[in-house]
Amino acid sequence: MSVQPAEAATEVAFPPGFVWGAATAAFQIEGSTTVDGRSPSVWDTFCRQPGAVVNGDTGEPAADHYRRYGEDVELMRDLGLGAYRFSTAWPRIRPDAGEPDSRGLDFYDRLVDRLLAAGIAPWATLYHWDLPQTLEDDGGWANRDTAYRFAEYAETIVSRLGDRVVSWTTLNEPWCAAILGYAQGIHAPGRTDPKAAVAAVHHLLLGHGLAMDVIRRHAPGSKAGLTLNLFPVVPADPGSAADLEAVRRIDGLQNRLFLDPVLRGAYPEDLVEDLAPFGLADHVRAGDLGVISAPLDLLGVNYYRGYQVTGTPREGTEPGGPAWIGAETVAFVTDDGLPRTESGWQVQPDGLTDILLRVHREYPAIPLYITENGAAYPDHEHGDGQVDDHDRVAFLDSHLRAAHAAILGGVDLRGYFYWSLLDNFEWAEGYAKRFGIVHVDYETQRRTPKQSARWYSQVINHNGLG
Repeated sequence: MSVQPAEAATEVAFPPGFVWGAATAAFQIEGSTTVDGRSPSVWDTFCRQPGAVVNGDTGEPAADHYRRYGEDVELMRDLGLGAYRFSTAWPRIRPDAGEPDSRGLDFYDRLVDRLLAAGIAPWATLYHWDLPQTLEDDGGWANRDTAYRFAEYAETIVSRLGDRVVSWTTLNEPWCAAILGYAQGIHAPGRTDPKAAVAAVHHLLLGHGLAMDVIRRHAPGSKAGLTLNLFPVVPADPGSAADLEAVRRIDGLQNRLFLDPVLRGAYPEDLVEDLAPFGLADHVRAGDLGVISAPLDLLGVNYYRGYQVTGTPREGTEPGGPAWIGAETVAFVTDDGLPRTESGWQVQPDGLTDILLRVHREYPAIPLYITENGAAYPDHEHGDGQVDDHDRVAFLDSHLRAAHAAILGGVDLRGYFYWSLLDNFEWAEGYAKRFGIVHVDYETQRRTPKQSARWYSQVINHNGLG
């Protein structure tokens, strides 16, 4: 089912100074996975596991950004981007989590300088899932020591770029790294160990807090925070006790398990009880939550869809939820008639308004940025160099209007980054799904701005929607 643009759409103006950008991640676009001393990451290893990634795809060559970054920055300039959110690659900067490698550091030096010369603000993310494989061999994020090794890596890159990068995020979507990677096994490192996943949650958050201290020391005056993927979770039947319990469980592990320790300084009591058999309390040491809840300058919100859940699985639902909290009692509604992206994700722009309002109302005041929002659709290429993606334009239009509705509701929302600038390696989906506003021909590496890129450029130019 296609997404349709809003009928009789009204003009929408965003606040002065609103940040307009696009986002990428190192492993998804850089390629050059064995170049200039870069060591293997958990994703390099995961890609070699049979059946782990669609078509057996790997992070090579991805979008060849390591060699083509200059061309890509010119694309950003042409589109009028005010900011570019990228991640730095731990295995490139400190190969095998060892000593710094000047070649990797030099690459990010060149990238940042090129962005600044183009008038584009660099937004750096320290961790977008590419853990050095050597650390995974020692237990990965289930090992507390990894948090301290992360702080070492953070110090290396922040001390190098902190004089020019003034916006930092420590982690991207720690939920994915911990739950998908260590419990469900569908992301790297591909483990299915609930106890390891619970340990990974805490150690990722500890690493975030330690990295915040690094940023404060080496990039004074910069803005710093982290990015969480948040989902509104609603019951299929608001009058059903079973459905409300399903909401509690899913919302707890998806949202509150990360929001609460970071913004309130404590894990939710109900989740501490739920996760007691899996050792959450065993990993929390004196002082940890103080480190984790260090004051933030910003919170990045990644939004793609919401969840409608039930505690009484039936036709039109599919099982879901982390296994250790009773997946047999939780299911996701699948037959609600909403349009879907090529990924099968329901298109729910109102959910973006809802989740932004929730953070605004339930947590301490903090500036918010939408650091990812986007959709995969089958793009239609024409021989004249045009790439039509009407569905993506409609998706963008509806979600930007939803973001504006949150601002009208009092949310301190200060920016929007589309995911993604370029078609790229989309994790377990490999190259089968295209999220970019710029089409990448993976055979030739030719870049072609899509219809959505031209549309977004107009939004940026007008700071609003017509």
